[in-house]
Amino acid sequence: MKHLNILVVEDDVLLGLTLGDMLEDMGHHVCAVTATVSGAVADAQKYKPELLIVDAWLKDGSGLSVVEKICKNGHVPHLYASWDISKILLTEPDAVAIQKPYQLAELEAAIERAMVAKAPIAGKNKKSILA
Repeated sequence: MKHLNILVVEDDVLLGLTLGDMLEDMGHHVCAVTATVSGAVADAQKYKPELLIVDAWLKDGSGLSVVEKICKNGHVPHLYASWDISKILLTEPDAVAIQKPYQLAELEAAIERAMVAKAPIAGKNKKSILA
Protein backbone atom coordinates (compact mmCIF):
# COMPACT_ATOMS: atom_id res chain seq x y z
CA MET A 1 0.00 0.00 0.00
CA LYS A 2 1.18 3.52 -0.78
CA HIS A 3 2.24 5.56 2.22
CA LEU A 4 -0.33 8.31 2.76
CA ASN A 5 -0.49 11.78 4.29
CA ILE A 6 -3.38 11.36 6.77
CA LEU A 7 -5.45 13.80 8.82
CA VAL A 8 -6.97 12.28 11.96
CA VAL A 9 -10.10 13.93 13.38
CA GLU A 10 -10.75 12.53 16.86
CA ASP A 11 -12.01 14.36 19.94
CA ASP A 12 -10.65 11.77 22.38
CA VAL A 13 -7.00 12.82 22.73
CA LEU A 14 -5.75 9.39 23.79
CA LEU A 15 -7.54 7.63 20.93
CA GLY A 16 -6.25 10.22 18.47
CA LEU A 17 -2.65 9.77 19.59
CA THR A 18 -2.99 5.98 19.60
CA LEU A 19 -4.42 6.00 16.09
CA GLY A 20 -1.65 8.35 14.98
CA ASP A 21 0.96 5.95 16.35
CA MET A 22 -0.72 3.00 14.60
CA LEU A 23 -0.70 4.86 11.29
CA GLU A 24 2.94 5.92 11.67
CA ASP A 25 3.86 2.29 12.46
CA MET A 26 2.13 1.32 9.20
CA GLY A 27 4.44 3.73 7.35
CA HIS A 28 1.98 6.59 6.87
CA HIS A 29 2.54 10.23 7.77
CA VAL A 30 0.03 11.82 10.14
CA CYS A 31 -0.05 15.48 9.20
CA ALA A 32 -2.26 16.43 12.17
CA VAL A 33 -4.55 15.09 14.85
CA THR A 34 -7.37 17.51 15.50
CA ALA A 35 -10.46 17.42 17.71
CA THR A 36 -12.86 19.99 16.27
CA VAL A 37 -14.80 20.66 13.09
CA SER A 38 -13.10 24.02 12.49
CA GLY A 39 -9.67 22.57 13.31
CA ALA A 40 -10.21 19.74 10.83
CA VAL A 41 -11.23 22.11 8.05
CA ALA A 42 -8.26 24.40 8.72
CA ASP A 43 -5.81 21.49 8.91
CA ALA A 44 -7.17 19.99 5.68
CA GLN A 45 -6.60 23.30 3.89
CA LYS A 46 -3.10 23.60 5.35
CA TYR A 47 -1.84 20.02 4.90
CA LYS A 48 -3.84 18.73 1.88
CA PRO A 49 -4.22 15.19 3.28
CA GLU A 50 -4.61 12.20 1.00
CA LEU A 51 -6.92 10.50 3.51
CA LEU A 52 -9.19 11.59 6.35
CA ILE A 53 -9.93 9.33 9.32
CA VAL A 54 -12.84 10.94 11.10
CA ASP A 55 -14.63 10.21 14.36
CA ALA A 56 -18.32 10.31 13.53
CA TRP A 57 -19.32 12.29 16.60
CA LEU A 58 -17.23 15.21 17.82
CA LYS A 59 -17.89 17.37 20.85
CA ASP A 60 -18.56 20.39 18.65
CA GLY A 61 -20.34 18.71 15.74
CA SER A 62 -20.50 15.81 13.38
CA GLY A 63 -17.73 14.03 11.56
CA LEU A 64 -20.15 13.87 8.66
CA SER A 65 -20.16 17.68 8.48
CA VAL A 66 -16.33 17.67 8.63
CA VAL A 67 -16.17 15.46 5.55
CA GLU A 68 -18.86 17.48 3.78
CA LYS A 69 -17.00 20.76 4.38
CA ILE A 70 -13.58 19.40 3.43
CA CYS A 71 -14.87 17.65 0.30
CA LYS A 72 -16.88 20.68 -0.85
CA ASN A 73 -14.11 21.61 -3.31
CA GLY A 74 -13.20 18.08 -4.33
CA HIS A 75 -13.33 14.54 -3.04
CA VAL A 76 -10.82 13.47 -0.40
CA PRO A 77 -10.81 9.76 0.46
CA HIS A 78 -12.11 9.25 3.97
CA LEU A 79 -13.29 6.73 6.50
CA TYR A 80 -15.28 7.04 9.67
CA ALA A 81 -14.38 5.47 13.01
CA SER A 82 -17.06 5.30 15.67
CA TRP A 83 -18.38 3.30 18.58
CA ASP A 84 -21.67 3.08 16.64
CA ILE A 85 -21.41 3.11 12.84
CA SER A 86 -25.11 2.37 12.23
CA LYS A 87 -26.14 6.05 12.03
CA ILE A 88 -23.28 6.81 9.65
CA LEU A 89 -24.39 4.02 7.34
CA LEU A 90 -28.00 5.27 7.49
CA THR A 91 -26.81 8.65 6.26
CA GLU A 92 -24.12 7.40 3.87
CA PRO A 93 -24.87 3.78 2.96
CA ASP A 94 -21.70 3.50 0.88
CA ALA A 95 -19.43 5.03 3.54
CA VAL A 96 -16.31 3.26 4.70
CA ALA A 97 -16.73 2.95 8.46
CA ILE A 98 -15.08 0.91 11.18
CA GLN A 99 -16.41 0.22 14.63
CA LYS A 100 -14.30 1.12 17.66
CA PRO A 101 -12.43 -0.67 19.08
CA TYR A 102 -10.79 -1.97 15.92
CA GLN A 103 -7.73 -4.06 15.22
CA LEU A 104 -4.82 -3.14 12.97
CA ALA A 105 -6.02 -5.49 10.21
CA GLU A 106 -9.46 -3.83 10.23
CA LEU A 107 -7.86 -0.38 9.98
CA GLU A 108 -5.63 -1.47 7.10
CA ALA A 109 -8.60 -2.95 5.22
CA ALA A 110 -10.71 0.18 5.79
CA ILE A 111 -7.90 2.42 4.49
CA GLU A 112 -7.63 0.30 1.35
CA ARG A 113 -11.43 0.47 0.83
CA ALA A 114 -11.45 4.24 1.36
CA MET A 115 -8.69 4.77 -1.18
CA VAL A 116 -10.61 2.96 -3.92
CA ALA A 117 -14.08 4.26 -3.04
CA LYS A 118 -15.55 6.61 -5.59
CA ALA A 119 -16.68 10.09 -4.71
CA PRO A 120 -20.40 10.09 -3.90
CA ILE A 121 -22.82 11.83 -6.20
CA ALA A 122 -24.06 14.92 -4.38
CA GLY A 123 -27.17 14.11 -2.37
CA LYS A 124 -27.41 10.53 -3.63
CA ASN A 125 -28.55 8.07 -0.95
CA LYS A 126 -28.07 10.62 1.83
CA LYS A 127 -30.51 10.90 4.67
CA SER A 128 -29.75 13.67 7.10
CA ILE A 129 -29.18 12.77 10.74
CA LEU A 130 -27.56 16.12 11.43
CA ALA A 131 -29.63 18.23 13.74
